Amino acid sequence: MNDKKQYECYQPIETQRKNLLSNNESIEVEDFGAGSTVIKTKKRKINAIAGSSLKPKKYAQLLFRIAKFYQPKHIIELGTSLGITASYLSSACPNGKLSSFEGSKAIANIAKKNLKTTGCNNSEVYIGEFSKTLPEYLKTNNTVDFAFIDGNHKKEPTINYFNWILEHSNDYTIMVFDDIYWSKEMEEAWESIKKHESVTLSIDLFFIGLIFLRKEFKVKQHFIIRY
Repeated sequence: MNDKKQYECYQPIETQRKNLLSNNESIEVEDFGAGSTVIKTKKRKINAIAGSSLKPKKYAQLLFRIAKFYQPKHIIELGTSLGITASYLSSACPNGKLSSFEGSKAIANIAKKNLKTTGCNNSEVYIGEFSKTLPEYLKTNNTVDFAFIDGNHKKEPTINYFNWILEHSNDYTIMVFDDIYWSKEMEEAWESIKKHESVTLSIDLFFIGLIFLRKEFKVKQHFIIRY
């Protein structure tokens, strides 16, 4: 959390963020989740999507450092958006594999271009509704070492994602949930997940929540950290 080093991948990824924030092009977007609290129409400008949905640099780079430290071999991201967080996760683990899921084809296509531009060749983007694409994917991809869940911001789907990934987890799997206080439903989902019997350690950073499953932690612990 206190690592202030400017890693080599930071600058090119942040350049892509700036390009997205200045892009006035409009695209047609399919939204399978809880929807945007900022944008209501299906036709959206890329810079508006970037402004409302991209994870801030502070948290995207924290996810990079967590992934870089633990070096997971198989990373899942639910909610590719325009590919900025995906670029960070992919760059953190060049010897691993990133499988990112996005509902909107138009957004996913932009993300793919950004991942290619940032040299993230160990990543793949899957398009479609998470309730269909994720279970199907997990049938043939057994172990998930790291999951960043930034998808449908409703209680039941979020808990479903947790349970599906849990079935393919190991003792060292880490799950990160985005926007845990985004709504009452997300708060309830976070409370339910951190109380699950498989969870031995949870960390609340307010905007994101971290879940650990390590069995060597004999006593369940929960921390709230100002970040």
